[in-house]
Amino acid sequence: MFAHTLSDYWWILLLRGIFALLFGLAAFVLPGITLATLVLLFAAFAFADGVFETFHAVKARRINEHWWLLLLEGLLGILFGVLTFQAPDMSTLVLLMYIAAWAIASGVMRIVEAFQLRREIEGEWLLALGGLVSLAFGLMMIARPGAGALAVIWFIGTWAVIAGTFLIALSFKVRKLRR
Repeated sequence: MFAHTLSDYWWILLLRGIFALLFGLAAFVLPGITLATLVLLFAAFAFADGVFETFHAVKARRINEHWWLLLLEGLLGILFGVLTFQAPDMSTLVLLMYIAAWAIASGVMRIVEAFQLRREIEGEWLLALGGLVSLAFGLMMIARPGAGALAVIWFIGTWAVIAGTFLIALSFKVRKLRR
């Protein structure tokens, strides 16, 4: 069952949420952050999130028939993190497209995962809502690629704080299933 896999590794959701929240808060607290620093922060965040999600998928493969969704989301995070690390001097527009593509892909995966969970737990809407926020964020970034670097930082910060908050809330929700 997908819900039991999540409950066994609820702490992975919690860590992913904390990392997203810290990344988002850094964007707000350090508004003068340079683009190069933003690129490296995004790369580290996407890579770490992907590693945690891949670990979760591998652990879930025996008991969750939809483990491949977790794996796909994790591998996409790792891929976007590595691509960003390999080209840290990329332009704002390229970084924006990386972030937008990753947000859209992870948002779609989270929505699909939430539909898989709806029969198993209450509160799956947190994952779906987080996915919708990621999807909307990615689409907004594609629609407004000419935004300045500071606006990009604020968009990224807002998205990361919201997505992180939903992951943290979901982690505590699925943790209760263990009891």
